[in-house]
Amino acid sequence: MFDAHVHIFDPRFPLAENEGHLPSSYTVADYRKRMARYDISGGAVVSGSFQGTDQTYLRAALAELGAGWVGVTRLDLDASDEEILQLDEIGVRALRFNLKRAAGDITQLTQQAVRAHDIAGWHVELYIDGSMLASLQPVVTKLPALSVDHLGMSAEAVPYLLDLVDRGARVKATGFGRVQMRVPDTLRRIHAVNPQALMFGTDLPGTRAGRPFRDSDVDLLCDVVGTDMHAVLEDNARTFYKLPARHRPAGSDPRPGRWQAVPADPPTLPLRRDQLPPLDPNATLPLPVIE
Repeated sequence: MFDAHVHIFDPRFPLAENEGHLPSSYTVADYRKRMARYDISGGAVVSGSFQGTDQTYLRAALAELGAGWVGVTRLDLDASDEEILQLDEIGVRALRFNLKRAAGDITQLTQQAVRAHDIAGWHVELYIDGSMLASLQPVVTKLPALSVDHLGMSAEAVPYLLDLVDRGARVKATGFGRVQMRVPDTLRRIHAVNPQALMFGTDLPGTRAGRPFRDSDVDLLCDVVGTDMHAVLEDNARTFYKLPARHRPAGSDPRPGRWQAVPADPPTLPLRRDQLPPLDPNATLPLPVIE
């Protein structure tokens, strides 16, 4: 499983209030404890509004999490090409534009996105309220590569979201406790347009969400996408973040405690009695007669 949307709030590094709220501590150790029952192959640490453009926490988190983990960050508009390349070296793979909880000049952000894509191949991850997606669609479609957080947040956004998906955008299957929509229906519609679009994430710790991630969210997602569950839970995101594919045992199920038995070898064919090899009479001992 690849967790494409995780927030780390480490009190060792700067945090600032956003809309009067300051998140509780949520460290790499906290995340690992919560997800211990899952086979997590990697994921994406996403910078939140509380972290501004600070990169120190992200450097520390990626170093602690290790191979398979990437970063999604915010940058100052005047960040240099060298800074982008340095962040790319430690695993940062995308910019995050938080248009729901942080103001920004969309024209300048778009110019920054194009520059980061040209320099390092980064994409943009867009956190936006559904009501804004329609008005910004002409600008958003100019982004060279894009994913949208939390299913677009509302049912109002779905028609515009599906148009973006048809153009190649990816969608985070995250934050089911944040959104205002019928989640199964939205998942089905996105998956029908492009089976490579959906990317699973926990959105942990779920700060300011109506509810945080539940294990049942994984079951819901698997029920909707069926045999494409490995793609949605891992492969789509690994491809999007430019990570190598992961080998899995045949018949494995990403949900804890589940296994689909698939024989590795073809079944043996029955032999007729006259085809059995002869037995050595000295190799066996007769059973005693029991009266």
